[in-house]
Amino acid sequence: MNRWQKIVTILIILIMPAIQTIAQSNQIHYYQAGSDHTIATAGITEQKAIAIAQQNFNGRVLAINYSKNAYRIKMLSRNGTVHIILINAVDGAIMSTH
Repeated sequence: MNRWQKIVTILIILIMPAIQTIAQSNQIHYYQAGSDHTIATAGITEQKAIAIAQQNFNGRVLAINYSKNAYRIKMLSRNGTVHIILINAVDGAIMSTH
């Protein structure tokens, strides 16, 4: 390994923890039944939004999408009714249900 390769390797090792910290502080998760993707933004986590929705409606999460600082959670209740719950992604407040 030549001198420049050693320098680059050392710099990468020194910078990686800072990059990981920044990335982790700006993440939410986007979930749709059967998949798990990450989109950068700030606010409550997907898991917290799901917990808030499940406190109000017992059922299974079919899909969750993030848009304009809100989570849109689609749930199927035990009796077969589909509920759409909008949750504020910043503070976790329920914005609407239908």
